Amino acid sequence: VQLQASGGGLVQAGGSQRLSCTASGGTFSRLHMGWFRQAPGKEREFVATVTWRTGTKSYADSVKGRFTISRDNAKKTVYLQMNRLEPEDAAIYYCAADRVGNWKVVDYWGQGTLVTVSS
Repeated sequence: VQLQASGGGLVQAGGSQRLSCTASGGTFSRLHMGWFRQAPGKEREFVATVTWRTGTKSYADSVKGRFTISRDNAKKTVYLQMNRLEPEDAAIYYCAADRVGNWKVVDYWGQGTLVTVSS
């Protein structure tokens, strides 16, 4: 499975951005999908995930109520809609896919897309 993320860029604080991640190869509809991010000098952290079977969504507390993860199995794409962006949201955002769903060892990573938030 290869994951191609896009949609990053420069946005003003308080603004919105939508990230997309399209998969090729594998059976997308059977993969748990997620977004993680890594800010400079920090470790990569969980942002949001969505399961394949029920579409159950999980969010980090820091983005809950502002970010929405969604998936379109027909397009083999997962999205991250980010609203009310804050400077602390600036990071490289990585999409990821996991076959098991516990996210302890991620099976596939995308290449990352940079989100910059100006204050």
